[in-house]
Amino acid sequence: MSRLAALLIPILLAASAAAPAATPAPAYGPDYALELLKSSVGYRTVAGQGQVPALAAYLAKQLEAGGIPAADIRIDRHGETATLVARYRGNGAKRPLLISGHMDVVEAHAADWQRDPFTPVIENGYLYGRGAEDNKFDVAMIVTTLLRLKAGGFVPERDIILALSGDEETEMATTIALSKQFPDAEFVLNGDGGGGLLDRDGRPIVYELQAGEKTYADFEFTFTNPGGHSSRPTADNAIVDLARAVERIAAYRFPPQRNELTIASLRAAGEQTPGPLGAAMIRYAATGDAGAAALLAGDPDTVGQIGTTCVPTMLRGGHAYNALPQSATVSVNCRIFPGVSVESVRERLVEVIADPRATVTTLGEPRASDASPLRADIVAAVTKAVHARAPGLPITPSMSAGATDSLHFRAEGIPSYGVSALFTRSEDEFAHGLDERVPLAAIDGALQQWQVLLTELAK
Repeated sequence: MSRLAALLIPILLAASAAAPAATPAPAYGPDYALELLKSSVGYRTVAGQGQVPALAAYLAKQLEAGGIPAADIRIDRHGETATLVARYRGNGAKRPLLISGHMDVVEAHAADWQRDPFTPVIENGYLYGRGAEDNKFDVAMIVTTLLRLKAGGFVPERDIILALSGDEETEMATTIALSKQFPDAEFVLNGDGGGGLLDRDGRPIVYELQAGEKTYADFEFTFTNPGGHSSRPTADNAIVDLARAVERIAAYRFPPQRNELTIASLRAAGEQTPGPLGAAMIRYAATGDAGAAALLAGDPDTVGQIGTTCVPTMLRGGHAYNALPQSATVSVNCRIFPGVSVESVRERLVEVIADPRATVTTLGEPRASDASPLRADIVAAVTKAVHARAPGLPITPSMSAGATDSLHFRAEGIPSYGVSALFTRSEDEFAHGLDERVPLAAIDGALQQWQVLLTELAK
């Protein structure tokens, strides 16, 4: 019995119902990848359920069976969740390459779904289940690819380190821990960003290489008053004061911004977008034209690409129908442009509401990060890997309006790139939603893409 197996016996016994028997001498191809994905979906890795360590143990078992030494596989518990790190050793000629992904998923209630969200179901060419898309598809493809490379005797010039987090969908505490463990890493390939878009007939349209994301931050603005009886209204009213502040925040627009990433992505998108919107994309990418920025700010698909946005999202106030409110609070959600500090946005919002009676609180500990540079070697490798499955497909740099694990690696100074190998139609994207699914037809190409990408960047 290996040291790893001895350490994991309690976890494996607890998860024995969910974990299938190890496949003897597996051929690491599409069938293996599908079984790995199905088994992974079967773990209810929702926050608070304690199943992330069980999934980590299952994946560790597959990695060890495929030739990754037990000494190079590590599971670290973080409360009820965990991280999984596996090191595929190279000859050390180059700095390590990290592969990022996450094992946790958002909650799903069986009563709301047509199928049990944690029982993988194959129907009509799709695999259904919570996490099938986000992010267990790429995790399964990555693990399969590493085992395939190992079985083929591939010796990289750099260590390839798989680093899977366990609470990406909630606190990201495990991500923060992972981001500090590998200061010598040269860059990160994140399976939870980017990806390919198919048209309605299943033909590839474009591949997005995610090289940046906006910082997520929540602020609360609170007004307080002594209150009193509603039959004796006063000039000071917490709800009225709050309403004025909300109106000012809603009317304010942060200055438009551009960077290398958004210039490239808007130019590429503009060439494929007809009419005034496409022309505005091209004009703004070229010159930062104010008129083009105003047009883009009016479209929900482009407003997030041209600067910081802040919007009121939640309200609470008052305590009785017949009493003057003693307090009123609004939550403001901001998506901050790469390179802009959280504190500078908070300070600007304070200036916008222009009311010293407001108490302003930053919720949590949001971290800002800059965009990753569009390195020639990364772009070339991604292009070669994508073209291996979809020759000539346009590769478009992109900035995500949401947050992934890449945020924390970038904050530590490690460039990170979203390179998901999932190709799907927009009408099939149900991550975080009901009846989440992935097309089975994506598996072959995904394995091909990951294999080319890793061999190109690790050779």
